[in-house]
Amino acid sequence: MTQVTVIGAGAWGTALALHLAGRGHAVGLWGRDGELMERIAATRRNDTYLPGVELPPAITAHKNFDEAVAAGEQLLLAVPTAALRGVCERLKDAVGKKHSGLVCAVKGIEVKSGCLVHEVVEQAFGAGLPLCVLAGPSFAEEVAAGKPTAVTVASRDGRAARDGAAPLHGGHLRAYTTDDVVGVEIGGALKNVIAIAVGMSDGLDFGENAKAALITRGLGEILRLATALGARAETVTGLAGLGDIVLSCGSDLSRNRRFGLLLAQGLGRDEALAKTGGVVEGLPTTGIALQLARRHDVEMPICEQVERVLQGETTMQNAVDELLRRPAKAEAGNSA
Repeated sequence: MTQVTVIGAGAWGTALALHLAGRGHAVGLWGRDGELMERIAATRRNDTYLPGVELPPAITAHKNFDEAVAAGEQLLLAVPTAALRGVCERLKDAVGKKHSGLVCAVKGIEVKSGCLVHEVVEQAFGAGLPLCVLAGPSFAEEVAAGKPTAVTVASRDGRAARDGAAPLHGGHLRAYTTDDVVGVEIGGALKNVIAIAVGMSDGLDFGENAKAALITRGLGEILRLATALGARAETVTGLAGLGDIVLSCGSDLSRNRRFGLLLAQGLGRDEALAKTGGVVEGLPTTGIALQLARRHDVEMPICEQVERVLQGETTMQNAVDELLRRPAKAEAGNSA
C-alpha cells in the first residue's frame, strides 16, 4: 500500500483518487476550493466535478494544503496547466524526505513561458524530486466508473517511471512507461487543439471524411513539432498521441471537441466556454504551440487556422477553404 495525495479535486483528480483507493492505497485529496472539500468530506461525493460517484472511506478529503501534502508518500498533481506553477511553488516548501516522487497528470503548455509541464515543475523544485508525467486516452468519467483504460507514465529516470506507474497499474487500468517525456507531453497537450478543430468540423456537418482527414493530418502536425523538440515518433503514435487524439476527437465527453462544436453552432467564445463547463486546455494551448512551431520552423496549418478562428480573424468556412487551397504535396515525409 502506498499513501498517495492527489492535488486537484476536479474530475480527473477525483477519478484518479477513486482508482488508487480501489487498488488498496490510502489516498488524500486536496482542492483549492475549501467549501468544496468540506462538502466532499461530509457527503463522500464530488458532485461539482464528478457527480453521482460515491467516494470510499480510503479517500480523505483535505481542506488544508500542508496537511494533505504531509499525509502522502507519493504526490499526484491533477490541476489545470495555468495553476501548475503556483501549486509547485507551494509544494516546494511542503515536500519532505518522506516523499518518494511526483506524478504530474497535467496536459498542456504554460502560456506565459512556453514551458512544458516537466520544465515548470523542474524550475520550481530543481532536480531533487523524482518526476513523472502521465498522459493517454483517459476520460475521468470512465476511469471513475472502472472501465478499461491505458495510460503512459514518462520519466527520464526509468526507476522513477516504474515507481510512478506502480500504484496506478492494475485492476481496470494499465500504466505503460517510457523515458520520452517530451513526446508524452506534446501529444497530451496538442491533441486538445485537434479536438477543437474536429468539433468545429462536426458542428458544420462536414462529415466523417473531414474528421478522418483532420485527425490524420493533425497527428502529422503534432509529430513534426514533437520530433523537432527531441521526442520520438513512436511516442506520438502511441497512447499519449494517437490514442488521446482518437479519444478526444470521437466522443461527446471531450470538452475540447464540445467547445469547437458550440462555436460552430454560433455561440461566442465566452458563451461556449461557459456551456462546455470545466477547463478547455486547447484554447490557450493553440497560440503557444504555434509560437513553439515558428521557433523550430515547423508548419502547423490546422493549428494555425484554429487559432485564427479563435482570435476572430477568420470564419470557420474560410479556414477550411484556406486548408483546401493549400498546394498539393506528397503525403509521406515531413510535408504539411
